[in-house]
Amino acid sequence: MSKRGVEEAQAAGQLLKESGLSFDIAYTSTLSRAIKTLWIVLEEMDLMYLPIVHTWRLNERHYGALQGLNKQETVDKYGKDQVLVWRRSYDIPPPALDASSEHYPGNDVRYANVPSDLLPFTESLKLTEERFMVDWENTFAPAIKDGKRLLIAAHGNTLRALVKHLDNISAEAICELNIPTGVPLIYELDDDLKPIPQQGAIAPLSGRYLGNLEEVKARILGVANQTK
Repeated sequence: MSKRGVEEAQAAGQLLKESGLSFDIAYTSTLSRAIKTLWIVLEEMDLMYLPIVHTWRLNERHYGALQGLNKQETVDKYGKDQVLVWRRSYDIPPPALDASSEHYPGNDVRYANVPSDLLPFTESLKLTEERFMVDWENTFAPAIKDGKRLLIAAHGNTLRALVKHLDNISAEAICELNIPTGVPLIYELDDDLKPIPQQGAIAPLSGRYLGNLEEVKARILGVANQTK
């Protein structure tokens, strides 16, 4: 996790604490950067005693044969137009890797208890959403209906899957939506688990980001420009 990432997580925790929000349970992925982000946020909020649940279904989208390359390296290797097809299409995945790759989850002890037929060789945003929605339906939604306040530390594409579901965003629109790193996004849901629109929300989301909205918009733009 970079120094900037640590600072963003600390700032996020401070914003959450200053907002007066609290939580009953925390969820994160099995990937180090999300786990450490959650640890830092909980420390800033004095909530390190909260139970933490790790689930691989919150992992970032698996980019197949592109795994291990950063966004600019991918552009340099495959060209901007092709990368944009992979990044901005809903159902076109990058080339798959094979089972011998170090980046195949089946070769990682973290996934030893996950059935091999569920582990991805590559994923589109659509496949990422389908993977995430299993946890939404079986874990997150029941916990919310039970009155629990959830803190989720995840990744850009699994968070896109979450807001796509909550705000009923189209497949076309979600491909253009960017989630800034390290900025808390707050949703309040009604009894039917439908979002209650928040003042200051940035369309098409009905949840609101904490912090200075102009700075948040600038960070959203920064995500959009990462492959330029």
